[in-house]
Amino acid sequence: MIRWLIALLLLASSTSVLALNIQKDNLYPKVELDTSMGKIVVELDRSRAPITVDNFLTYVVRGDYDNTIFHRIIKDFVVQGGGYDPQLKPLPEDKPIFNESGNGLSNALGTIGMARETDPYTATRQFYFNVADNTKLDPSPKRWGYAVFGEVTEGLEVLQKMAQVPTGANAALQWEDVPLSPIILKKATLLPAP
Repeated sequence: MIRWLIALLLLASSTSVLALNIQKDNLYPKVELDTSMGKIVVELDRSRAPITVDNFLTYVVRGDYDNTIFHRIIKDFVVQGGGYDPQLKPLPEDKPIFNESGNGLSNALGTIGMARETDPYTATRQFYFNVADNTKLDPSPKRWGYAVFGEVTEGLEVLQKMAQVPTGANAALQWEDVPLSPIILKKATLLPAP
């Protein structure tokens, strides 16, 4: 009996994930990020990064990015978020995804990419914005890159303001470059398809 209940729960949870509307037929979905410093709109590129876009949109539609922080900001480099709540608690992650860094999109100013660890197949929920041209994050014949999957279409000035905030070392995260005053991603919303 318990096995049947477990099987039904697993089926129900997998069905609810399949029921998420991530606009599978839209090659260029848009997401609005409402932050404590202003709004940013990104247009995603499913034609070049379908796995990465679907992964990101799954977190967006489930509300998993709501009330998270931008926890790493390096002036003239990146603004990174999506993985921690305002108390610096790491948030649950889905399984890592395939690295789509060889898709022809470059880590140019105003693009969005997936953060990962050293291993190329460790990207889950954290993302970053390039606040400079960071071609050193692109793949080369000798190394994997970081997968770009879209670009900012509105609110680049918001990112540029974020990139200027004071940062410092944080003992809890054991990182440098953590904003001294939290920058909150209040809500991420998948915008209606055109």
